[in-house]
Amino acid sequence: MPNWPPDPNKRSDNSANQPTQMPQSSQPSGQEWRLIENTLLASVVEQRRARRWSIFFKLLTFGYILLIFLTLGRGCSSSPTGMDAVDTSAPHLAVVELQGVISNDDVANSYDVNEALRDAFANSNSKAVALDINSPGGSPVQSDEIWQTMRELRKEYPDKKLYAVIGDIGASGAYYIASAADEIYVNPSSLVGSIGVIMPSYNVKGLMDKVGVEDRTITAGEYKDILSLSRPLTDYEENHVEKVLANTHKHFINAVKEGRGDRLKNPEQNKLFSGLFWTGEQSIELGLADKTGSITSLSKQLDLDTVISYSPTDPFQMFMDRFAVQLGAGIGSSVSVDGFLPQEEGNVKMR
Repeated sequence: MPNWPPDPNKRSDNSANQPTQMPQSSQPSGQEWRLIENTLLASVVEQRRARRWSIFFKLLTFGYILLIFLTLGRGCSSSPTGMDAVDTSAPHLAVVELQGVISNDDVANSYDVNEALRDAFANSNSKAVALDINSPGGSPVQSDEIWQTMRELRKEYPDKKLYAVIGDIGASGAYYIASAADEIYVNPSSLVGSIGVIMPSYNVKGLMDKVGVEDRTITAGEYKDILSLSRPLTDYEENHVEKVLANTHKHFINAVKEGRGDRLKNPEQNKLFSGLFWTGEQSIELGLADKTGSITSLSKQLDLDTVISYSPTDPFQMFMDRFAVQLGAGIGSSVSVDGFLPQEEGNVKMR
């Protein structure tokens, strides 16, 4: 017999098997569903519209940058040194920069530097020419070509003096070039000298054996692999390389002697050609340099208020400087004159 009255906490079997239904008033009507659908569709459309505008403005910005770059390129292409827009009608000190590694692939290459030097000497309003140097060195060939041009221009324009002004560093190939100037100015703390030659070579055969690497290099020519990392040099090979370096070193020494002459003080005793380098103050004492000074102090000494750079103008660099934009590294020397930069296997370097 069922209990009466029924227990309110006890559910009947029928109620337990029936699903709970949402009150009719809480379920969205057809009109509300359409409203929700329209809202979601409007959101998707807005996102697509925003994406299109984003792409449009990115393309517009890229086109604007490209237009400026091309404009700068056309504006500087008519003159190898970019001097068309510079007023050189007043008496001035002509400056040619030698910055960074001296290499055919870098800003400090013999073609551009020599063209700038020729323009600087040819201008009748340039009363003197200064080579502004801040370089650890570079290619011996590029360095020698600049050195020869400097010597030729000094003979062609005997009344116009050529100065070399060394900033942070003027070593190896950079000093090779500086030695061709009438006078060399330095900062007391500049690094000067490094007259020598080096060819790095490594033997990693032991390491290769440990990690299981086998050298399968195939050559035609008995000494084609003379600088191989997987074997040591033979006595004959080492002697041959030493002769090559000694010959290059002799060219370096002869250039410095011809440029500096009797101003060098006891070269052998002071080991000036040993690859050592000195401060600017020490270099003056040794005869490697003449005076302390800078481009500014030189212009004052010569009583020239105007200083004009004849250095080649790089449109891309102008663009980078003007808008302070970095587009990344890796844009852009197998043979380099350098004792202060990382050295690559087999490269000849003067130090």
